[in-house]
Amino acid sequence: MHLHQAVERDIAFPRVIIFHILVSKGELKMTIYGYARVSTREQDLALQDHQLREAGCAKVYKEKASGIRRDRPELAKVIGRLEPDDVLVVTRLDRLARSTRDLLNVLDELATRGAGFRSLKDAWADTTTPHGKLMVTVLGGLAEFERELIRARTGEGRKRAQERGVRFGRPRKLTSHQRQEVIQRLSEGAVQADLARTYGVSEPTISRLAAASPFARGAVGDPR
Repeated sequence: MHLHQAVERDIAFPRVIIFHILVSKGELKMTIYGYARVSTREQDLALQDHQLREAGCAKVYKEKASGIRRDRPELAKVIGRLEPDDVLVVTRLDRLARSTRDLLNVLDELATRGAGFRSLKDAWADTTTPHGKLMVTVLGGLAEFERELIRARTGEGRKRAQERGVRFGRPRKLTSHQRQEVIQRLSEGAVQADLARTYGVSEPTISRLAAASPFARGAVGDPR
């Protein structure tokens, strides 16, 4: 059995050794890149860098940034460098993403580029094997199911709230009584700019009331 067949069948050889041998023999045209991240400047990247290089990474991209941030330059740089059959490796999943949705977004981008992904501490997260691809597909299905449940619950909650008389959106700038006053004064010829200053609102707010009122003729400009 060839070594690349052993990889495809998930036979229990040390994967690092297999990757090194396949690359050296020319049976595997690929580059393994590592990505290391810590959240604060006080933390050290040395351990992650060592583990990733031990795993066969030709180059390790490192940065100190919160996982919540979307603008991570080094992550964007390594993803942009990936070519078909290349592999991106991290020590743990939380070094790459802080939520299931973020992880799936990154994995989708890697798949679009034809690249694989592997997490050293999370054996199931390995898209270079059929088993790993299946697990990621299942994870994506569960995440979609969770989003649908949240969407359904949110919709039901809004419907129940509306039935109780709850209003959504921005609060009104004028009370019902104030709106009636404005409409009355518009009908008497008041200037919109004066009313806006009096009630502490913008002119467009008064203008919308004027447009909605059938009694506001001649309310723009001077009253006479």
